Amino acid sequence: MLMISGLISSTYISDYSYGIAYFPPPLKQIQEGTEPSKVTCTEGLELVLKSSNGQPSCIKPSSVAKLIERGWAIHVLPDYEKSENNNSEIFAMGDYDVITENVSYYKNSNGYLARPSADGQYPGIIMIHEWWGLNENIKQMAEKLASYGYVVFAVDLYDGKVGTTTDEARQLLSSFEQSQWTENMNAAVSYLEENYSPHTMGSIGWCFGGGQSLNLALNNSDMDATVIYYGQLVTDTEELSKITWPILGIFAGLDNGIPPEKVNEFEASLNTVGVENDITIYPGVNHAFANPSGDRYAPEESRDAWQKTLTFFADNLN
Repeated sequence: MLMISGLISSTYISDYSYGIAYFPPPLKQIQEGTEPSKVTCTEGLELVLKSSNGQPSCIKPSSVAKLIERGWAIHVLPDYEKSENNNSEIFAMGDYDVITENVSYYKNSNGYLARPSADGQYPGIIMIHEWWGLNENIKQMAEKLASYGYVVFAVDLYDGKVGTTTDEARQLLSSFEQSQWTENMNAAVSYLEENYSPHTMGSIGWCFGGGQSLNLALNNSDMDATVIYYGQLVTDTEELSKITWPILGIFAGLDNGIPPEKVNEFEASLNTVGVENDITIYPGVNHAFANPSGDRYAPEESRDAWQKTLTFFADNLN
């Protein structure tokens, strides 16, 4: 029998015998005033949010990936906080001056187009936002990538809405179907093809957008290069055999939602069907480590991943 030593604070009870802090159930913590994204789980459990209602749940780490893949749960990410200095320091501008504009391209969606100001024909890249939506951070990333000689179209998969808290992002995520997102991204590809005639086309996305970058690859044969930053993966070889171009994958060693085991399975499936790939798992960092606006941000790994991204696009789109 565990000997409970007593109430240590209003938030948890500690068992000194085993050195474990036991926290009340998530709902009780919320009733006591804790924000859902800041609920603390008992040691050995991990916090996720239920996709259906946004309620937090503490589950075993071994179950996280399966529940996220099934759509039952979603990652809990730190609320969005803009940090221009980090962004500017890590993701430097290239040699091209850039001009930007907002573009209406699909129903209620207005994308953000960034391209070199100099006349010329440039490769096209579809950029897909995190679960927050098309915010200023993604727009800056579009500008930075465009400065290396690309027409970058940052899509809007949320009809112009942007979340700044975990709950807002969850609600936006659950307001759409995958079929809508696929149509939206394909419309963006068509817009670039019709208006800029790029000789090659790539895609890049982070987190939610990383999974969508892969979905675009599976649903549009006009692509020439796909970049996935810690996005949900497909490992079915029949599906992956649709891809005939290289893939760059950037992942986090501490990510329980997309664990290294799943990434290794993804890489093995790509190898089985002969898809050229470059997969990197950075040890010691967590999901969303390349977002300079979050508290999981890892500068050195982000810098290295960005350089890999630039090299990958230069090798496969130019």
